Amino acid sequence: MSYSLILLSVTALLAVLSSIDHLDKEPDIRDQLPGELQATIRQVRTAEEILIKLQAEHYQHQTFDDTLSSALLDGYINQLDPAKAYFTLQDIANFEQYRYELDDGIRRGNLTPAFTIFNLYQIKATTYLNRLLAELDDRVAALNFAREESIALDAEDVQWATNETILSERNRQLLKNSVLSLKLVDKEHDDIISTLKTRYTDQLNRLKQLRNEDVFQIYINTLAELYDPHTNYFSPRNSENFNINMRLSLEGIGAMLKREGEYVTVERLVTAGPAEKQGELQPNDKIVSVAQGEKAAVVDVVGWRLDEVVDLIRGEKGSTVVLGVLSEASANPNLTKQISIVRNTVKLEEQSASKTVLEILHQDKLRKLGVISIPTFYIDFEGSRRGDPNYKSTTRDVKKLIAELKNEQVEGIIIDLRGNGGGSLQEVNQLTGLFVERGPVVQIRTANGSIQRQANYPNPNYYRQPIAVLIDRLSASASEIFAAAIQDYQRGIIVGSHSFGKGTVQQFAELSHGSLKFTQAKFYRISGDSTQHRGVIPDVILPSLYDGQEIGENTLERALSWDTVPAVRHKQYNDFDNIEPLLIEKHRERTANDPDYNYLVEKIQLNKQYQKVETLSLNEDERRDLIKQDSDARDAIENRYRLAKGLPALSNAANDSDTEGKNSDSDNDSTANESVLTHLEDKDERTDFLLTETAHILLDATFINQQNTLSLSKK
Repeated sequence: MSYSLILLSVTALLAVLSSIDHLDKEPDIRDQLPGELQATIRQVRTAEEILIKLQAEHYQHQTFDDTLSSALLDGYINQLDPAKAYFTLQDIANFEQYRYELDDGIRRGNLTPAFTIFNLYQIKATTYLNRLLAELDDRVAALNFAREESIALDAEDVQWATNETILSERNRQLLKNSVLSLKLVDKEHDDIISTLKTRYTDQLNRLKQLRNEDVFQIYINTLAELYDPHTNYFSPRNSENFNINMRLSLEGIGAMLKREGEYVTVERLVTAGPAEKQGELQPNDKIVSVAQGEKAAVVDVVGWRLDEVVDLIRGEKGSTVVLGVLSEASANPNLTKQISIVRNTVKLEEQSASKTVLEILHQDKLRKLGVISIPTFYIDFEGSRRGDPNYKSTTRDVKKLIAELKNEQVEGIIIDLRGNGGGSLQEVNQLTGLFVERGPVVQIRTANGSIQRQANYPNPNYYRQPIAVLIDRLSASASEIFAAAIQDYQRGIIVGSHSFGKGTVQQFAELSHGSLKFTQAKFYRISGDSTQHRGVIPDVILPSLYDGQEIGENTLERALSWDTVPAVRHKQYNDFDNIEPLLIEKHRERTANDPDYNYLVEKIQLNKQYQKVETLSLNEDERRDLIKQDSDARDAIENRYRLAKGLPALSNAANDSDTEGKNSDSDNDSTANESVLTHLEDKDERTDFLLTETAHILLDATFINQQNTLSLSKK
């Protein structure tokens, strides 16, 4: 997976070049026509500098040899032509001369192969797009949507075309799929032509604007990511804008975005952000269009740079942006769904820890538990340094919330870390100290092999009542360290789904030209297991809409592997390992006929059906039938849920063509036919099943432990 390859505009690049020492003798890019780009002396030096730093300081200490040179060639070609739409097998064969030369080339200051490959790509892509635009009307008119044929969804399953005729056929199918996707959302012929002309014209203009700095960044990022997916090079301009994802997360819609192939995709949603509150946008969704309001013109952004898409999505607080997205968990992954989000600033107080009191009926008795939600591990470092007595931090806030929950006489506390992508390691360490008396929290092994251990200070007033930690696939990094520590201490029961698995630490190094973010350490649990790649496995696993084959560290190419270091001595407060089978048995008995559980499981199973699909029909009737089947299947799931809850079934309007397909790929907890349910909203009291079931599991664990303690005391 490639992270953002943010490309410079011509004006910005000229400004950068104008500030460079004349001794570098860099060629004037105004004299570099498409197909004639070449590396600058500064870029050559920077490549050498990056290679030295990666080999010496990256956690893996990989030698850049022939094996990595071969991988670099394949990765770079894939970055340029991910759809295999421009290069032929003959082109790939011609590139073979570089397969085992790229490593030596960078050491010797030779970046010519990278620019030679790019120049051919630029010529081929430009030629194709010019011809396509000139012939678009005729090509679209010639498409036969009654013909039985299909297209591979994953370009990795497609072989390079052996000749230009086969390549033309491949591109005809790609065009047909684009046209059919627009037809399926009821666009008229003229609208389809207009949309595609705009899309291809934009792609052509971007190709013509690419300059040597763009080529260098693509090539060097491909090299960097051979070491691991979190290692990236940032050009001078992008070093300043590195936190483009974070800035978008705090203003606009509250989403972290990345670039994958020709699409900008959603990496994660920020807790309490506008997108998460709206509820429809999901991780892994591809953004294909942006409109500045419900009735504004739709801008097709396929093939756009990440920074350009970000600029479109941003806007004034209170204004509406409409995103056109594609979802893989859909009967038609090429069917665009329109999502309207009101822009807002993510308020820091909304990202702070918060509490609720959960009352549930457990074993015919009303029980009361506290819930503390922690969206991220935060700390006001500046306030702490200047001695502000009221500075905010996760630990300080949670400590207050625990005291309040004690006053409300809850029987135990659930720490909700769903969607928590990490944050301050210092806060993880101190937060753990609120629940264990003392001891180590995490081990950190650096690139030189040394192991450092972080521990919390003795806290005789730690919270002693039962706790559970609820995690999901988006719980990552710092949240995994906390969950792992609680699990290793046997202090609480871990419930939910397999966590993300990011157990690495990155640092920034300033270069003579740009900067490098690289992995320099790994996290390890006090049990000795790494959190990297494998993540935290809950004691009791609950179903999740997030697909572990699509989201998580193990889905990233060249992610560092799981391994172990020696364990450190630590106390164990309970014996959850021993009672885990009984907890799982009780969970299964309780959820066997639970409407909320079955509703969630059925949606997951339906989504998985589509994730297994490898080809997509290009026959219009078959595609419409598939969408209809999906809509009917989701309605059936919804109606089974409503029947079990004593609610009225969906009306026949759910099958109207106006609603068909528009919301059929929704993965949120509302029905795919939201308009139909509007008048039923007040009768449909859906609960947070995962949270409620976690409460039952915690109460089960508490009861079993009490019984075991009683039995031991009698002996």
